[in-house]
Amino acid sequence: MNSKKITVAALVAIVLMFFVLGMNAYQKRVQNSQAEKVNQVVKESTAQPATPSGSQADNRLVRFHSPVFGPRNAPVTIVEFFDPACETCRAFYPIVKNILKQYPNDVRLVVRYAPFHAGSDQVVKLLEAAKLQDKYLPVLEMVLAAQPQWADHGKPNLDLAYRAAQEAGLDIAKAQADAQTPAIDAVLKQDIEDLTALEVTKTPTFFVNGRGLPSFGDQQLMALVAEEVAKARK
Repeated sequence: MNSKKITVAALVAIVLMFFVLGMNAYQKRVQNSQAEKVNQVVKESTAQPATPSGSQADNRLVRFHSPVFGPRNAPVTIVEFFDPACETCRAFYPIVKNILKQYPNDVRLVVRYAPFHAGSDQVVKLLEAAKLQDKYLPVLEMVLAAQPQWADHGKPNLDLAYRAAQEAGLDIAKAQADAQTPAIDAVLKQDIEDLTALEVTKTPTFFVNGRGLPSFGDQQLMALVAEEVAKARK
């Protein structure tokens, strides 16, 4: 009886080992594939002529419509694929904000949308409408602060998100009308197309000067940014 249990346990252990090895190999293939796509994007954007403002033409990492925080000509660019209903995005917001504060002249943040959760697409459109009223940042921060109340992944309460935006000073009636315009639809469509092409499957996903994080975490993000800043300052 004991030998039978040992045999079963050994078989289970072997199956688990192969499962873990298979998952690791799959994740590595996905990471390598994504890295190749991002490298191609970086090469293509570097080869393109600069715009009159001095920035490179848009590409799958950075689009002309993308919200930017920090100097537009900063040598280090953090691109974040972001979902306003994502708890981890909310947790990373103060971390990224501190990075921008730590490197005020060296780092810029480019926000891209990855509306994976139910209702996120409507909040994304609200944020873009807030941009038209010069209220993007206060609305973003208020919506994130209220996220635990409105962002139920099964049944989001968008009225609470709209109420939070209104408390940030947004003309909510105008914003809701603007959110339905073809221009804002096009922004969302483009970001979804780009995240699909870059194989972004989770939020937040970060790229620092085109480099993805070797592993996910705030320390890894800060270390990668510090490395790129040090290179830029040489």
